[in-house]
Amino acid sequence: MKIDHVHFYVEDAKVWRDWFVHHLGFQAVADRISSFHTCTEVVESGTVCFFLSSPLLPTSPVAEFLRQYPPGVADVAFAVEDVEGAIALAQMHGATILQPIQERQIGTAFLKCGKIAAWGGLTHTLIQKSLVFDKGLMTNDNGQMTKDNIFTAIDHIVLNVAVGELESAVAWYKNILDFQPQQAFKIKTDRSGLHSQVMVSRNGSVQLPINEPASSNSQIQEFLNVNRGPGIQHIALRTTNLVSAIAKFRASGLSLLSVPQSYYSQLKQRPGLTLSHLELEAIAQQEILVDWQEYTPLEGGNIAPLLLQIFTQPIFEQPTFFFEFIERRFQAQGFGEGNFRALFEAIESEQIKRGTLQ
Repeated sequence: MKIDHVHFYVEDAKVWRDWFVHHLGFQAVADRISSFHTCTEVVESGTVCFFLSSPLLPTSPVAEFLRQYPPGVADVAFAVEDVEGAIALAQMHGATILQPIQERQIGTAFLKCGKIAAWGGLTHTLIQKSLVFDKGLMTNDNGQMTKDNIFTAIDHIVLNVAVGELESAVAWYKNILDFQPQQAFKIKTDRSGLHSQVMVSRNGSVQLPINEPASSNSQIQEFLNVNRGPGIQHIALRTTNLVSAIAKFRASGLSLLSVPQSYYSQLKQRPGLTLSHLELEAIAQQEILVDWQEYTPLEGGNIAPLLLQIFTQPIFEQPTFFFEFIERRFQAQGFGEGNFRALFEAIESEQIKRGTLQ
């Protein structure tokens, strides 16, 4: 299993196509999936593929979605080896089948797909492809990178669920899609908190942290209130040079979460920091979070796996969905508990500005 594409429902697909191209360096690709009631644009960066759909008529499924929820992720599509088996497993465990398996031929390529309901307005399309699809329809299976691609992959996708739903959401992804639990977090500050459980596909290609609020004023609860139910809070995009990417994004006018310079003074006090003074200075200038694990014996000596992360402000009008950008060095795994807490506190600061956290 792997992520095939993520489908956003928005008010104007062409505006958001241009936003992804201008702010994040995506490439717009030929649109061949629009219909009379829905306009769909496709943008790509490396193997990352986003569909952006907006309604042309009130009868569009996108219009129906936007009557219930603010703009955001409506569907996360997974490429699977056996779509019949995946849908049968989902049905056996009580999943709602929204679209039975359909077959289509486009050129010399064959596609089988079905769709199941997940949490809130979120759905999962399950796709089986017999051949690589033309560009503009599905992601590029050969994963070729060019010098223009800033991103190499979707690192993880984060789902927020209501208080008391974490356990059942974990069980759902385990039973329906055969995901397995990995890291668990409990973050608590003086003001609020959250509980999180990371779910991972059997082959390790898909990482899905699931969050629930641990307090009534938690940023997770604010998301649930504004989103009018569970949904995708953020998507993490992986890059090989985060400092360079963020400098480009800032130059394009992208709004990112602020990190106080005192954070970097504290970093220097932590044992095991392997960054040079110049590199840490460049990271601090771009306000990137840094976390590392204990030294791990790797070929060539002891190297500490390092995690660099940064987060955008919410990209839509309401404080719901945002992006994370991540660089993993020396086989860094997981999500960095230190960064997780720093992110939580940075979002708390934004909540205070909005007046939703005292």
